[in-house]
Amino acid sequence: CPPPPPLQIPSDFRHLRAFINESHPGTEVTVLDLFDRGASLRPLWVQVEGFRRALAPIMANAADGVHLLGYSQGGLICRALLATMPDHNVHSFISLAAPQMGQYGDTDYLKWLFPRHMKSNLYRLCYTPLGQGVSICNYWNDPHHRELYLNSSDFLALLNDERLHPNASDWKRNLLRIQSLVLIGGPDDGVITPWQSSLFGFYDANETVQEMRAQAVYLQDTFGLKTLEARGDLGGCAVPGVGHTAWHSNRSVYEHCIRPWLT
Repeated sequence: CPPPPPLQIPSDFRHLRAFINESHPGTEVTVLDLFDRGASLRPLWVQVEGFRRALAPIMANAADGVHLLGYSQGGLICRALLATMPDHNVHSFISLAAPQMGQYGDTDYLKWLFPRHMKSNLYRLCYTPLGQGVSICNYWNDPHHRELYLNSSDFLALLNDERLHPNASDWKRNLLRIQSLVLIGGPDDGVITPWQSSLFGFYDANETVQEMRAQAVYLQDTFGLKTLEARGDLGGCAVPGVGHTAWHSNRSVYEHCIRPWLT
């Protein structure tokens, strides 16, 4: 049998690395420490380019392909990487507690970052050129200001192909090069809001959560989500009892939601 493909983890997760080494001995695990702490607030397309430069040579040296895991905001960065890399060789893309459909909630982090704003008025900042220079605003998805989001979001609205752009068909084709997409999240996350965003669910205009299969991006297959499910290549894990900072160190999450896809 060929050796298992290496796994790329854009964060420093010693527990997760240990889990992988224990269950898949011989697997090369590369941890990418880029845009930590304050640098994580830089625009997401800037971060995508930074990770592209770091990942490209790793992929080039992995003839059998790689697995890619992105946690939290990193899950969005990884999806953007896959969409914009026509020659990537990713097998499984594991999205761990990532706001794939955006964020709309008054979390402690948001209150620290924008002390003068609440979720109801953050759109006034986020949907401006200045706001789009801050990472969280790149995926701020206010369900009460849909048109502003569609016209102003420089990242998520483009990545989801909710706003027309000339690269949409190429990005969809690139993403669909993956062999599987694994979505992991849970109701006790405490940061991703709504938590179902980790599974491509989101609020409607009444702040009622609509699950993935009710979303226009799924129904219209704008970037390949419906195709992935039709292929049998979409996996999901909704796990209660896990807080946002504990996903990558939780043994049960690893065993049931991550390990099966690392083959």
